Amino acid sequence: MRQKLLAVCEKYDRLSHEMAAPEIASDPAKYGKLAKEQRGLSEVVTVFREYEGYATRVAEADEILEAESDPEMRDYAQQDRDDAAVHLEPLEQKLKVLLLPRDPDDTKNTIVEIRAGTGGDEAGLFAADLYRMYLRFAERKGWKLESMNSNETGIGGYKEISFKLSGDDVYGQLKFEAGVHRVQRVPLTETQGRIHTSTCTVAVLPEAEDVEVDINEGDLIIDVYRSSGPGGQSVNTTDSAVRITHKPTGVVVTCQDEKSQHKNKAKALQVLRARLYAQKQAEENAKRSANRRLQVGTGERSEKIRTYNFPQDRITDHRIGRTQHGLDQFMDGDIQDMIDALIAADRADRMAAEMEEVGQGTAKGDA
Repeated sequence: MRQKLLAVCEKYDRLSHEMAAPEIASDPAKYGKLAKEQRGLSEVVTVFREYEGYATRVAEADEILEAESDPEMRDYAQQDRDDAAVHLEPLEQKLKVLLLPRDPDDTKNTIVEIRAGTGGDEAGLFAADLYRMYLRFAERKGWKLESMNSNETGIGGYKEISFKLSGDDVYGQLKFEAGVHRVQRVPLTETQGRIHTSTCTVAVLPEAEDVEVDINEGDLIIDVYRSSGPGGQSVNTTDSAVRITHKPTGVVVTCQDEKSQHKNKAKALQVLRARLYAQKQAEENAKRSANRRLQVGTGERSEKIRTYNFPQDRITDHRIGRTQHGLDQFMDGDIQDMIDALIAADRADRMAAEMEEVGQGTAKGDA
C-alpha cells in the first residue's frame, strides 16, 4: 500500500509542477483539467502525509526509548509515542478506503432527469420539489445548472424535467440519487386532509464524450414540432422542439426549452449520448456488482430508494436503513449528510467485496 501512496504523492507533485509552467498557466482549459485531476488526489495526499507525520513521531520516540536511560526523558518519549500511535490505525483504514478504485465517471458533469410517477398532480408537484432540492444543493456546491428540457403540469409541477449540472465530482455526489423517490403527505389539492402517497423517478446520467459513445446519424429519427406549455413568443409558433429516436435501442429524447431548433437538437443529442452511455455502464456494472447493495451506476428505478414522510418530518433511505428528520431543510438542499452516508456505505461494500476476493484468492492458493 505504501508504494501506491508514494506514487499518488509523486503524481500530485508532478501535476503541481506542470500547472506552474507558463504555457499551462496561460491556457485555462489545460490548467482546469490538471487542477481537477489534482483535486481528485488531494485527500489521499493529505491523509497520507498526516499518517507519515504520526509514524515519524512513533519511530523517533522508539529510538529515544531504546537509547535513553533517563526516566524523565523516557516518560516524555512514551507519552509522545502513545499520543501519535493512537492516530495511526484510523488513518490507515481511511487510506485503504481512499485507495479503492475510483469510478472514473465520478468527476463527470451530470444530466439529471426527474419524472412524475404515480399520484397524478401531486406527483408533478413532488417532481418540482425534487428539482428545487437539487437546485439548492447545486447552489451550495457551487455547481452550474443548465436546463435541458421540461414539461410542466400547469399547476406548478412537472410531468418531467431534465437539467445538466457542471462542477467538481457532480456524478460522484449524485449517482446514488437514481431510483424511485416516494412522498407521503397531504397534497395541496386534497380537501379532506387525507395523506396521499406519490412517486417520482430520478435518473442520474454521467455526461458522455463523443469518443465514449459513437452515434451513427443513420440510426436516428429526428422530428421537429412546435413547443408546448408556457414560454416565450416562440412557443406554439415555430417548429423549434426536437424529438430524437435512436432506432437500435428505442431510446427517445425530446427537448423544447430553447427557442432555437439547433440548440434543442444539440441538447437532445447530449442527453441521448448520456443515456446510451448509462445503459452501457449499467450492463457492465451489473456483471461486476451483482451482489452490491447500492448497485452503483445502474440507474435502477424499479424499487423505491427513499421515502419523504411529511406528517412525521422524516426521510428514510431504504438501501442503507438510514432515517433522519428535518424535512424542510432537506428539501431546501441540505442533503449532504445523506449523500455522505450513501458514499460511506458504498465504500464499505467495496471494501468487503475486496476482502472477500482476497480471501477467495488465498483459499485457492492454499488448495
